[in-house]
Amino acid sequence: MSSLRVALAGNPNAGKSTIFNALTGSHQHVGNWPGKTVEKKEGHFSHGDQNVKLIDLPGTYSLSAFSLEETIARDFLLTEKPDVVITVVDAANLERNLYLTLQVLELGIPMVVALNMADMAEARGIRINQATLSAQLGVPVVFTVARKGEGINQLVDSMVSLARKGHQIEYAEEIEKEIARLGEIIGEMNAINQHYPARWLAIKLLEEDEEVQERIQTLEGGETLLKTTGISVNYLTHVFDEEVDTIIAGQRYGWINGLVCEACVHEHLEQVSFTDRLDQVLTHRWLGLPIFMGVMWLIFKLTTDVSAPLLDWVDFVLTGPLSRWVSAMLGAVGLGQTWVESLLVDGVIGGVGGVLVFLPVLMTLFFALAVLEDSGYMARAALVMDRFMRPLGLHGKSFLPMLVGFGCTVPAIYATRTLEERRDRILTGLLVPFMSCGARLPVYVLFAGIFFPGYSGQVIFGLYLLGIVMAIGLGIALRHTVFKTKHTSALVMELPPYRLPTAKGIWFYVWERSSAFLKNAWTIILLTSMVIWLLTAIPVGGGEFAKIDMQDSAFARVSGAVAPIFAPLGFDNWQASGALFTGFVAKEVVISTMSQSYGVMEADVVEDATFWEDVKAIAVSFWDAIVDTFKSFLLVFGVDLFDDGGEEQMTELMHAIQVGFTQTSGGHGGLAALAFMVFVLLYTPCAATIAAEKQELGTKWAWVSIVGQFAIAWVAALVVFQGGRLLGLG
Repeated sequence: MSSLRVALAGNPNAGKSTIFNALTGSHQHVGNWPGKTVEKKEGHFSHGDQNVKLIDLPGTYSLSAFSLEETIARDFLLTEKPDVVITVVDAANLERNLYLTLQVLELGIPMVVALNMADMAEARGIRINQATLSAQLGVPVVFTVARKGEGINQLVDSMVSLARKGHQIEYAEEIEKEIARLGEIIGEMNAINQHYPARWLAIKLLEEDEEVQERIQTLEGGETLLKTTGISVNYLTHVFDEEVDTIIAGQRYGWINGLVCEACVHEHLEQVSFTDRLDQVLTHRWLGLPIFMGVMWLIFKLTTDVSAPLLDWVDFVLTGPLSRWVSAMLGAVGLGQTWVESLLVDGVIGGVGGVLVFLPVLMTLFFALAVLEDSGYMARAALVMDRFMRPLGLHGKSFLPMLVGFGCTVPAIYATRTLEERRDRILTGLLVPFMSCGARLPVYVLFAGIFFPGYSGQVIFGLYLLGIVMAIGLGIALRHTVFKTKHTSALVMELPPYRLPTAKGIWFYVWERSSAFLKNAWTIILLTSMVIWLLTAIPVGGGEFAKIDMQDSAFARVSGAVAPIFAPLGFDNWQASGALFTGFVAKEVVISTMSQSYGVMEADVVEDATFWEDVKAIAVSFWDAIVDTFKSFLLVFGVDLFDDGGEEQMTELMHAIQVGFTQTSGGHGGLAALAFMVFVLLYTPCAATIAAEKQELGTKWAWVSIVGQFAIAWVAALVVFQGGRLLGLG
């Protein structure tokens, strides 16, 4: 079977990622480009006797190397020389998208153009003559509607059999003469022409591309070529009385304009499009923010209420049948009631399982974020928040990494690279960890369910708002001190048209992020849980290994030594301090640590049941959970289909936490729990986030985040607990 390497290029919001997902399905790998923090996606698929490797290049408007994304895309096309390039073009915005297409054509790589979102172009009355466009570009042109899977097969057929080098634009006569002259010189320089296409390099040198000039300068004959180019640039500037790069860009756009006029017919023009009508409401000066807050509130009601039945089902499976099966198998091989059983049941299932219980909550959150992003509303949120970001010395574009931070802080830190100024990247990077990531959500769900039953959604929503408010307050303070400046750049960003989210697109979004969570569960969290179990099994002051009371373990002694730090906050027991300590590794570990520290086991673990009875119970309880999930969804909108309104029974872990916090707070368990949640919200980010901050912002700012957030969290939790007591609350 022969192989083919294909690069996927295109503007942001042109549907490039949707085509990538449609082609590769689950056969894809996500990482970073070597030495870069930009996400790299690779996938593969088969077509006939061809094994195709697909590389998704970063979305970019041109190959001028003004941004990191443009540099990566251009370098890959130049140095890796893929067999074919698929250029994804938004059919409804031809003029803007074809500029990148022309630049790729100049590289001389075989190409296929995917005219994506053809249905939206048609809805706007835009009729595109496919044959004319293909003839003028000199490459195959295929209509696609990627989110519906339309045109994908034809695109692959063209890619494999019809891709060819396209026509290249003819510039003004004087410019073409200089391009030809420089091309001849470059053709004689082996040290240079083996790296770069002669015509493309001649054009980039005439455009005075600084990065290309720096690279050429290091090659043999480079200095001579640059001096010759300088003569050509001076000559053309004198002839046209304008900068050469401006002339070339203008002629490209002129050629594109002529092509669009020839290949497109506008049958009718909408006075106001559907997107514009919707934006008049959703991005309204006064209505935009309340609508955004309403959307956020709905998301958190869904994550806390709708996912609860499935959460209970996962908990039942882990603490009931699965634990019984493991104990039975170990008993059958003579390892029952030994440290091995304790390690697997209490350490692995109790630790990792304590986190996996909350997978339905996170999947619900990721589902909601996927709908927002796929529909086009996510970009509007940045626009709505723009005037609220101004007091921070930032613009709404900085809010996009913060929105990403609601899912996971690590990619949110990397997302700051989209900001042009380093000052903006550092300030935004310091504020992003205050957005409550998905890993903190299980802690909120557990504690809100224990201490604030019936109001858990409101409490969790309040915590998310608190994170935003703290970020804004800190941003204002930093803007007037460390990052003081008189200039704030304006917000310039593209708003994609509203689209109906597709099930396939949402699934890829949810699966990609959920699988990352599961990967952590079986790596970081598993290792941490086993280390915690080992520390809880080591006796201090006498006793047998793995057969001691938890409070006599090494973990309890170490955690107890730091517990007094949290006494003013209302939670100075070793279980809470130990959980916060391991939370430095990953915030998901907070719950698993508590589950192990309290050493609780649900009653149904010791109940006798046959294997088939367990299987039946799992199936029946799963169906019940699905039915209750549907009822819970309707409950968000005020429709109550539940037969009883009784309170959900507390698990043994929930009861142990309630008793522990009530004791350490002197009877103010609710206040102590709220202070604990506030501390978890604000304190030092996880190890992966710190590593990302060090890479993106520098070591100094990573330490500022570590120490600064711990101090802010301690003070905020102190205000909540002690302030609440003074007010007679809790």
